[in-house]
Amino acid sequence: MSSRTGTRRGALSRGAFGGVIGPIAFVTAWSIGGVVASHYSPVDDAISHLAEVGAPTRVLMTSGFVAFGIGVSVYALALRAALPGWSWVAAAASGLATIGVAVAPLGRSSSGDVVHGVFAGAGYVALAATPLLAVAPLRRAGRVAMARASVAAGALSAISLSASTTPWLSGLFQRAGLSVVDVWIVATAVEIIREGRG
Repeated sequence: MSSRTGTRRGALSRGAFGGVIGPIAFVTAWSIGGVVASHYSPVDDAISHLAEVGAPTRVLMTSGFVAFGIGVSVYALALRAALPGWSWVAAAASGLATIGVAVAPLGRSSSGDVVHGVFAGAGYVALAATPLLAVAPLRRAGRVAMARASVAAGALSAISLSASTTPWLSGLFQRAGLSVVDVWIVATAVEIIREGRG
């Protein structure tokens, strides 16, 4: 293996770590925040309320948003190098939209809440699209099982995140829709890291 190839693989591997660190930090933040916040229900309330202006968990949850946004944006570059197609664009868009969610928290103003909603909605669509856009390249590469898992992850995420816009169990559906793709991102990031080291 040439030194240039080794350097490229090393950079790919390091970038993929963002796909591990970002989702784990995000899930940890909303898990801890949901437990310690008073007058808050993880089943019924959106994650964004943990980062709302005046919330005691604002710093924790905002940090989780930023960690996810940066981590997944960096991971997107590794995904671009590892997998043909447009999945990396959706991953990058999801990361950037999540940073937008952090920058425009709920509770600042009515117009700010609208901006927050736009970022959140864009992030939902991009996140669900990330595994779905990986399906065809994975099938072409002979990774049939991973392609099927990507269909399941993307579809479940889209259905759950759509259901989170209803008044019933919105927090639970939101967490399900986000978590299923978070698991997919971590799994693919680990695979990229392993291949980079190999």
